[in-house]
Amino acid sequence: MNTLALAQPGLNSIAIVSAALILLFGLGSQLLAWKLRLPSILLLLLSGVLIGPVLGWLDTDALFGDLLFPFVSLSVAVILFEGGMTLKLKELRGVGRTLGLLIAIGGGATLGLGFLSAHYLLGLDKPVALLLSAVFVVTGPTVIGPLLRAIRPSGRAAALVKWEGIVNDPIGASLALLFFEAFYAGHAAGETSSVALSLVVKTLAIGLFLGGGIGWVLRRVLERHSVPDFLQSPVAFAVVVITFVASDVMQHESGLLAVTVMGIVLATGSHGAVKHLLEFKENVRVLLLSTLFIVLAARIQPEQLKALDWRAFAYVFSLILVVRPVSVYLATIGSGLRWGERIFIAWMAPRGIVAMAVVSLFALRMEAVGVVGVGELVPVTFLVVVLTVLVYGLTAGPLAKRLGIAHKGANGILFVGAAPWVRELAQVLGKLNVPTMLVDTNRPWVVAARQSGLKALHANALNDDIPGREDLSSYGILVASTRNDDVNALVCLHYEELFGRSKVFQLPPTELADEEGPTEVAKDESPPGGRRLFRKGFNYEELSDRYAEGATIRRTVFTETFDFDDYKALHGDRAVPLVLLQSTKEVVPWVAGSSPRPKPGDTLVSMVAEPERTLENGSAVNLPTELADKHDLPG
Repeated sequence: MNTLALAQPGLNSIAIVSAALILLFGLGSQLLAWKLRLPSILLLLLSGVLIGPVLGWLDTDALFGDLLFPFVSLSVAVILFEGGMTLKLKELRGVGRTLGLLIAIGGGATLGLGFLSAHYLLGLDKPVALLLSAVFVVTGPTVIGPLLRAIRPSGRAAALVKWEGIVNDPIGASLALLFFEAFYAGHAAGETSSVALSLVVKTLAIGLFLGGGIGWVLRRVLERHSVPDFLQSPVAFAVVVITFVASDVMQHESGLLAVTVMGIVLATGSHGAVKHLLEFKENVRVLLLSTLFIVLAARIQPEQLKALDWRAFAYVFSLILVVRPVSVYLATIGSGLRWGERIFIAWMAPRGIVAMAVVSLFALRMEAVGVVGVGELVPVTFLVVVLTVLVYGLTAGPLAKRLGIAHKGANGILFVGAAPWVRELAQVLGKLNVPTMLVDTNRPWVVAARQSGLKALHANALNDDIPGREDLSSYGILVASTRNDDVNALVCLHYEELFGRSKVFQLPPTELADEEGPTEVAKDESPPGGRRLFRKGFNYEELSDRYAEGATIRRTVFTETFDFDDYKALHGDRAVPLVLLQSTKEVVPWVAGSSPRPKPGDTLVSMVAEPERTLENGSAVNLPTELADKHDLPG
């Protein structure tokens, strides 16, 4: 069955059906991977092979024709621009020296050992083996990011693995680009090595200066608000394409380097100036990843996959078992890292979109000029990506737990705001083994929190680089609890990418205090910010007033003989549920109307206005005093 058989009379051409198939299987694979908690790249590659060489539904060469090479080139350019924008130099301070060694020594060792493996195990000619090994210096950040979010390793290992992938992304692609330029110049035109070297230098110079210059100009334009918000993303996209094309016109294959440098320069600007670009790149990246992997995998021929023999598998496992461990060992000598951290870093090097796309890109170029020995580059790269994602994706989590560097659960709470009642709440949570950190600009409150034994940071959660300064791997929940409603909403928006939209909470704004119904905000028509905490009417002022009048933070343990109805009968409206600690160790900030009903074994932390065993209307509570004392405890 082919694409023609799928086409219906009402469609203009087979190309429309092919494009629909790419989108259907691309985004469908992304959604299925999210549901199954698998790396999306794995399902994308398998889907491409399925609808391409296996079922014959998609013929990418027929679909794109002469546009295949420009499409792949522009897609890689946008992806590398996104990679450059992800790099924030100020976040490297804590691991700078070790990261530098990992990039320089580790990258050099990966290049050398990878070259030997490709040359002797795969039998590739030396120039082709060198190009392939340069590509595999890259450790795909698009794969590492989701894995780290699932594993949440502690300490320096997480930062090093994350930033190695981000920094190596443009470095590996640029190395491969320079090697390709030197090889292609000499092969295509019979140039001497000195001429090829001059072309490499020219490529480097044009890429660095053109990309850096245009990036600086665009950053200044955005910072001066010379472009309206609704045009920032389209303008940036157009500038990326124009920069890539202009650089390539000035010197072949320099465009990838130019757009990478452009992204890095933009990333050095203020967060507000590039906010729309950061949002734009996320959407474009998902579409490009979904489309590009399907297209590249579908182009692999069945005979190429069948030709993969033991040498290809031996090459992949040499990258996993020899090249990566040796490279990390050499790079981390004298780094001060614990052996567990070094082992984890050595076991985290999946390859992703850049490796697959760059190899496919260069293979197309070399095939066009008749270079011998490049036919197996794409299937070998496909095998490397699939096996490294499988091996690392399935084993990195258990290994991190075995090494003792994975948090059993990111159940900690980051409080933005350190009011007195927040400090007592954090103390009670600490006694229940829930990690907490308080962030506030009020120095006396921060000092008071530290004197109480709490972890507190004197900083502005919006302006200061808290993720770059502090290890937040223990904290999976953010609670914005300042006096200012606008600040609370902005904090939630600022950190929703880091914590996830379902894990950022804020106090109910004052203007919502008298509204009826649940205070959770989850619908499109709701105002921006985090999910609304506690009960209606209990904003900052109300909670602070109650606490000042003598309310205390208490914890209630539920059993078969003391349930939530007993709790409500005991306290009535005088208690405000704050945080529910489930028996499964899950921490759930209380959201009226959507929080789960406490079950036996759960603990509810509340602010209780008075300790009397009477309801608000004065009626007696039909609970024995000793039963209430047993389950309702002071903080």
